[in-house]
Amino acid sequence: MSCQNKTGGEIRSIVIASSNPGKIRELQSIFGGHYLLRPQSDFGIESASEGGKSFIENAILKARHAAHHAKLPAIADDSGLEVDALQGRPGVFSARYAGIDATDAENVEKLLKELQDVPLSERAARFHCAIVFMRFADDPVPLIGEGTWHGYIQLQPSGENGFGYDPVFHVVTRQCSAAELDPNVKNQLSHRGQALKILSTKLGHKFGFTNITVFSSAVADFEKSVPGEKPDV
Repeated sequence: MSCQNKTGGEIRSIVIASSNPGKIRELQSIFGGHYLLRPQSDFGIESASEGGKSFIENAILKARHAAHHAKLPAIADDSGLEVDALQGRPGVFSARYAGIDATDAENVEKLLKELQDVPLSERAARFHCAIVFMRFADDPVPLIGEGTWHGYIQLQPSGENGFGYDPVFHVVTRQCSAAELDPNVKNQLSHRGQALKILSTKLGHKFGFTNITVFSSAVADFEKSVPGEKPDV
């Protein structure tokens, strides 16, 4: 299977610079039926070092890393939670806020502890996502999509869906946490969904992709993480 671009060239598949199951499920559901996607674990690629100071920097580092090792075009994102009362923390450290090997629950626990004396009216927060597409590892003009999802941090977690900080991120327009949303609704509202829609539009304008299908053999990989990878939010 392949996809044709405006110049007649083919992109046989696109590597996703992640093996995190939560993120991949979201990418799959948004891009499903339109793009041929393969997680980097298909190629035995380990996670890139995230040494950037911004979400865009980290997304570019991850995309270059995956494109270099897979010898394919790559999509990568970096995302995180910004809380006004914490001067923007946890930010780019969202996935490892409570430590390198911290679980989602541990990160949430640390966040709530730091906000324990902050009233609900001062808990404004937002998720931010930067997603990057690179044709090859040294692509000098990567395509970038960004999205922001505004809300506030709840006093206690609620909901069973999603991952990361979803159980404590209150979605004002739905009066529930992100973890209580139906996954399809979340994809329409979320920071990652917004960023992906922007990127998808840019891909269509630049390359005129057609006949792009999902790489079905990767589905089994979506349910497990590669040891050592920290999930983004």
